Amino acid sequence: MKERGKFITLEGIDGAGKSSHLDFLCEQVRTRGHEAVLTREPGGTPAGEKVRELVLQVAMNAKAEALLMFAARAEHVANVIEPALAAGRWVVCDRFSDATYAYQCGGRGLPRDFVVGLERLVHPGLQPDATFLFDVDPAVAFERQRAQSRSPDRFESEKAGFFVRVRESYLERAREHSRRFHVVDASGGLQQVRDRIEVAFAQAFP
Repeated sequence: MKERGKFITLEGIDGAGKSSHLDFLCEQVRTRGHEAVLTREPGGTPAGEKVRELVLQVAMNAKAEALLMFAARAEHVANVIEPALAAGRWVVCDRFSDATYAYQCGGRGLPRDFVVGLERLVHPGLQPDATFLFDVDPAVAFERQRAQSRSPDRFESEKAGFFVRVRESYLERAREHSRRFHVVDASGGLQQVRDRIEVAFAQAFP
């Protein structure tokens, strides 16, 4: 019987730069002799990508956002994450349920109990083996976002106070779940951050 794979998630506010390190994290997995499956949320499946397009562009209340995120997550867990883990592959996912706590609860003020209930319905018993939180000052993240040429989505267009609340919520999650969270200082250059990731990865998977 094949050994179950590991589930790794990357989290952080918009502009933290986590997406720039997805491939590098997959390389860390492969150098340890495991197959890496790279995916993202919202998204990861045809239905999930449709939901992504909707929530990033169409204004809606926090409860509707969370329900849509978990609808996409249910499809993602059933069709991508769980089958890959069962087959012994390691899954590297750009955001998971911690993002809903940070953005919809922390950022938008949705009660945490609402998300706790959805989490129990959609992925009972499934939590990441390790979560790498890319932490950066929202002012730095904003400058990074502004330097990009593309138009910002609905979340990226939020005001500074929103991202302060999201960051605080992420750091609170990291304190609550300190065994699986690894906070990575995402300030500085690409190589500096990758050096920190390498250290954090070695701590998560010695």
